[in-house]
Amino acid sequence: MSVTATAGPGRGVTLAWDRRSRAETGQVPAGARRFVFLFDRSVRFNPDAFPTCERALIEEKGASACPDGSQVGTGLAEYATGEPREVLAFNTRIGRSPGVLVVLPSTGVVLEQTLERVSRPYRKDYRWALDEILPPNDTPPQDRAGTTRFRLSFGATREDHGRTVGFVETTAKPGSVLTFGLWSEFVTGQVLVPVAKARLSR
Repeated sequence: MSVTATAGPGRGVTLAWDRRSRAETGQVPAGARRFVFLFDRSVRFNPDAFPTCERALIEEKGASACPDGSQVGTGLAEYATGEPREVLAFNTRIGRSPGVLVVLPSTGVVLEQTLERVSRPYRKDYRWALDEILPPNDTPPQDRAGTTRFRLSFGATREDHGRTVGFVETTAKPGSVLTFGLWSEFVTGQVLVPVAKARLSR
């Protein structure tokens, strides 16, 4: 996990997640059911300052059809059985809620993340969360392969009403240590909540 201040004015930052998974037996990691990205209490989001892209548009015409400025992140997904696959993230609305669409263009996979206030018992350390539920498919749960490594960065900026706005911003000062968590549930029923500390750098 890293957090880096974006260049120029404003409080925008780039958050870079780097999750690695492995099975104790050395086999392919189990597939996931749900991920909840937990953000330090100093972190805030500005989805209303960015254009949105709709899931239906991506499914019909591809991620390249999304409006300029709606892409807010990039990444890579790695599987034990294949090459790394590009990951793109777009600002969106999911129902009435702000959110992010995580897209793997090479496979057509589109995952929805809803931006929400955290619930207890996590409010002490975190304020906002991106909640991602992986939909079931025809593959039996025990046969769903998980990623061995998943990298995802958020960090877009744009001009809004005469000022530079970050999709993600922080009130923390450079050098401060921020706390992040990743609540994770797998098809095996296992639940993990790894925590990472990251120092804000420029």
